[in-house]
Amino acid sequence: MPGSGAQVWDFLVGREGVEIWLGPGAELGGEPGTAYETANGTTGEIRGRSEGTELRLTWRPKDWDHDSTLRITVSGTEQKTTLRFHQEWLAGADEREEQRAYWSEVTERVVAALAER
Repeated sequence: MPGSGAQVWDFLVGREGVEIWLGPGAELGGEPGTAYETANGTTGEIRGRSEGTELRLTWRPKDWDHDSTLRITVSGTEQKTTLRFHQEWLAGADEREEQRAYWSEVTERVVAALAER
């Protein structure tokens, strides 16, 4: 996507970005061990954060009976950035496909929001 890694990172961890990929109402603290909950009931905990490049957290929608692990990475140059969402510990093929579609939609929304800035 266009823009620097720093611009993409700052957007993702800011209120507007968090609402796009994590959900409305979430406050994303920076320290490992910090819990979060979205307005729609998704819960989890920050597991790790490398400022500017990587965020790891658990992710559990309210209708799931298990946690998954989400890793978001940002890398690139001043002109072009790669954003990756990698989710582990999914229940099976159906859940993987559902999440693949979700993260594709999220990526499109992030790109559109950044283009408006």
